Amino acid sequence: MSFWDHLEEFRWTLIRIIIAVLVFSVVGFIVIPHIFDKVILAPRSSDFITYRFFEKASELLPFLPDFSAEKFNVEILNINMITQFMTYISTSLAFGLLCTIPYILFEVWKFISPALYVHEAKGVKTAFLFGGFMFIIGCLVGYFIVFPLIFRFLITFQLSESIDNMISLDSYMNNFFTLILVMGLVFELPLVFWLLSKLGLIYRSFFRKYRRHAIVGSLIAAALITPSGDPFSLIIVTIPIYILWEISAFVVKKDPPEEEEEEELLPAVTD
Repeated sequence: MSFWDHLEEFRWTLIRIIIAVLVFSVVGFIVIPHIFDKVILAPRSSDFITYRFFEKASELLPFLPDFSAEKFNVEILNINMITQFMTYISTSLAFGLLCTIPYILFEVWKFISPALYVHEAKGVKTAFLFGGFMFIIGCLVGYFIVFPLIFRFLITFQLSESIDNMISLDSYMNNFFTLILVMGLVFELPLVFWLLSKLGLIYRSFFRKYRRHAIVGSLIAAALITPSGDPFSLIIVTIPIYILWEISAFVVKKDPPEEEEEEELLPAVTD
């Protein structure tokens, strides 16, 4: 194919992706009013599953923060006439984009696969599937753990008892989407290291050498993600970030000397 043929194929790939996003956004436009309170606004209520879980856990582990469900029901205010409508549109588009991610990955894969060798195509296909799966897991961690913990801390924090905390709809939605998206991107860390390994920039010894640094880096990243700063929230966010580091150590290539030693041992084992 010529350059212009590739450009034409890329154009149709974008068109198909945009159409898919719009179709699922229309679906979101229909279903969002029915799930908005039960899903998106769920963390504002004490009935949210994360709060109930930690409330039960705090009865067995007294060192955990108090997650008592009493008197925790945050009212969301709208102070702008157009905010509710714009939130409806943006949430529908976000719903459409999230549901279309598997199809987007498929289209990208279909576009680049003809340029790859067979052994390269297998690795890239696995990477796309793994990356999509990890992004969804990251979003779920953001929704069920990171956002509820940060939201509950910030909404219950008081500089003075004479100040009542009230939250606007646009503030809630901005933090909701931002934190969930950030966690989805953070969970792409193994895929990033895999790509760097494919380029020959990182090998497995890198993770052994900088493991202690990774622990500190995970704490710093958790502190940036969780502004509360309390030890419990830091630990809750640090653990999955560090686990991602350890997972990355398994997906990168071994050091060249290690590979050569294994190849030298193979004939001896065979004999």
